[in-house]
Amino acid sequence: MRTNVYIDGFNLYYGCLKGTPYKWLNLEALFDQVLPKNDIQEIHYFTARVEARPNDLEVAIRQATYLRALATLPRVKVHFGSFLASAVRAPVLQCGDDGKPIRENGKLVVKRKPTGAVAMEWVHKTEEKGSDVNLASHLLRDALKNASPFAVVVSNDSDLLTPIRMAQQDGGITVGLIPPRPNGSAELKRLARFKRDIRPHHLASSQFADVLQDKVGTITKPQGW
Repeated sequence: MRTNVYIDGFNLYYGCLKGTPYKWLNLEALFDQVLPKNDIQEIHYFTARVEARPNDLEVAIRQATYLRALATLPRVKVHFGSFLASAVRAPVLQCGDDGKPIRENGKLVVKRKPTGAVAMEWVHKTEEKGSDVNLASHLLRDALKNASPFAVVVSNDSDLLTPIRMAQQDGGITVGLIPPRPNGSAELKRLARFKRDIRPHHLASSQFADVLQDKVGTITKPQGW
């Protein structure tokens, strides 16, 4: 079963990798394990280059190191969207003694001024743009070109419902789903022709070596990964 894999990189990170020791992830090794009956032709990884943050000055360096490691894998193709940073005014949330936002009847409670007006503050907002559109575009293009009869989408984003439906109905391919979180979009799960899950043992056994080589030189696993 010739198969292409399409990964929303940020969905994968926040759904499977954040807070784990498995961030140094070899995507070829992972999907060869998760999809052992599929002949994986290409793995398309959609992401955006991050910038240093006030509380994490090394994040861009770690990402660049990981992207160099991915570039050593012949079946992996990386596609870039963009990050947009902006200043926006937003309501201030009421927090408890533990520093976490308070909820009443399931709703977040905003802080108010003595006048009753909602307290507002300027905040630094970052948004990742383009990965979902890029994923949908490549999926549809490959389906219409009959590049591979099977496709697997790694995402929880319900915005992909229409392109997946079109790839199946108009492109005639079979689309499966690997949700990075078990409680992902129920609509995506219903639409996909099959579903697979990423288990912790898949991640643990699909790590790059701590030290790699490419044409530039040595690639070393980021500290703390």
